[in-house]
Formats: sequence, C-alpha cells, structure tokens
Amino acid sequence: MKKSGIIYLLVASLLLSACASNKQKQRTITISGAFALYPLVITWAEKYKEENPRVRFNISGGGAGKGMADALAGAVDLGMVSRSIAPEEIGKGSWSVGLTIDAVVPTVSDRNPHLKQILMQGLTREEFTAIFLTESITTWNQLLGIPGNDRIVVYNRADACGAAETWANYLGGKQENIKGVGIFGDPGLAEAVANDPLGIGFNNTIFAYDIKTGKKRSGVEVVPIDLNGNGQIDSTESFYDSLDHILKAISDGSYPSPPARELYFVSKGKPVKKATTNFIRWCLTEGQKYVREAGYVPLNQNKIDQYLKLLD
Repeated sequence: MKKSGIIYLLVASLLLSACASNKQKQRTITISGAFALYPLVITWAEKYKEENPRVRFNISGGGAGKGMADALAGAVDLGMVSRSIAPEEIGKGSWSVGLTIDAVVPTVSDRNPHLKQILMQGLTREEFTAIFLTESITTWNQLLGIPGNDRIVVYNRADACGAAETWANYLGGKQENIKGVGIFGDPGLAEAVANDPLGIGFNNTIFAYDIKTGKKRSGVEVVPIDLNGNGQIDSTESFYDSLDHILKAISDGSYPSPPARELYFVSKGKPVKKATTNFIRWCLTEGQKYVREAGYVPLNQNKIDQYLKLLD
C-alpha cells in the first residue's frame, strides 16, 4: 500500500474514533453534589438506564456546595443542591429546576441517658438555637432542668452543604454560625451522633431513617420539635416514629419549612445536551413515581408543570 493510502486510513480511523468518542460523551450525564439528593438520583439513573441503555451516568456526592461549584464551573452537567439558590449564584448564571422535597431533622444517639424526657417534651426552635448557634445552653441538665452536668456535644457538617444551611436558616443563622465538631457528609454525621450518647446533630431524612424498614436508623433517634412551645410533644406534633409519617408531615406542612425544602438540579445556564434535558424531563414525569418509595416527597402537579416549562 502506498504511503498516501496508509495516511488516509489513519486519518479516517482517527475521525471515526473521535466521532464515536463524541457520541459517547453526548450520552454520558455527569452529576455531583448534595448527599440529600444522591440516593434518589442513583435510583432514577438505574431506572432510566433500563429504558435508555445507551445513556451512561457518572454520579458523585460531596455536598451541595460542591454541586453548585461544579455546575457553575462546567465540570458536570448537573449539580445536586439541597437548599434555596442564592441570588449571587443566579447572578453567575445558575439555572435550576426543583425535583422533590425532603427535610432536615435534629438527631441524637438512642443511647442518650435523657432520651425518654427528650422525646416526651421535645425541643423548641429557641432551644435548638441556644444549643447550635449561641451556646447559651451547654448541658443536657440545663436544657431539661434536672441536676447534673452532662455536656451537650454538638456535631456539624464540615462540608458546604444544604442540610447545614437549611438547619441554620431555621434557627436564624447560616452554616458558618453553627458550633460544634465538623463531620464530612451526611452518613458520617449520622454515625458520629449515633456513637456519642451526649451528642446532637442533624440529618436529611433519608439518612436519619432506614429506607428498607421505614424505621429510624440504628443508633439514631430523631428529636421532636416542640412547635407550639408548651413543653410537650402533642399528638399533632408526633410524626417522627417512621419514615412514612415524617414524609406525610413534610407533605402536608405539619413539619415546618425550613427545615423542609425542595431539592434541585442546577447547571450553568439551561442545559444544552439532549441527553441531559431528556433525563430531567423524565425525572419530573415518569420518575416521580419512584420518589416516595425512595424516601422523598413528590412534587405536586403545579410545581411539575412550572419546572417543565423551564425546559421548553
């Protein structure tokens, strides 16, 4: 074969390889961000691939802050964000679409020596603020009005995350105002609290409850919020015993917002890849039937219609 023929074949081979690589890239959806949304997106990706086997996913956690930063930098197709989108992020070109609803719940170890009293009377928002933000309450005994000096050990998230920002917002502050020991990630925070009888923290519902059993995760107890401040948990405030009950309370507004909130996909401008927009559209339509069984609250139809219009 002549040299020119060999060169032609090499060029043709490279062009075909580049074309195939580009097609593969167009069918791969990269996603990073909030731990709160991660389990649902994994479920969605698995179900979506059953119907669209040529689409590939690359999904990683890391917190809402990472999801937003990666999206704005163009490092991923979609960022997962579990808090409201800040005006400055909108100013940088962030585009967002809501997907589902969950909540942040306060947690303690099920080995807390004062657990029975904590569950009976709950804590008010003001008491949570005094523990997490101002440190004006530092012992369980001071909190409960009993003798002793069992120091409250506060656990916080070390990563920039929607759970901490949402919980802090409910208490009147920002994530950087929360005191305590910084722990990376939702699973790590749940484990730290479970292992410390005097600890207190907060988790997204999907990490405070076991999706398989519907009960609270082993070692973790969810602290009821005394919404009316009467010093006891009334029947209208008693919905923490199972995942189904807390999701119903989030759905009907019995659990306050915040810390109940929407979870979002974000990108730098409206997504342009067809694979990405098709996936988002599927999440808002067919994908909603998997939301409840994955441990989240589905959007109502008005919200879905509102977000679908953003894809047009």
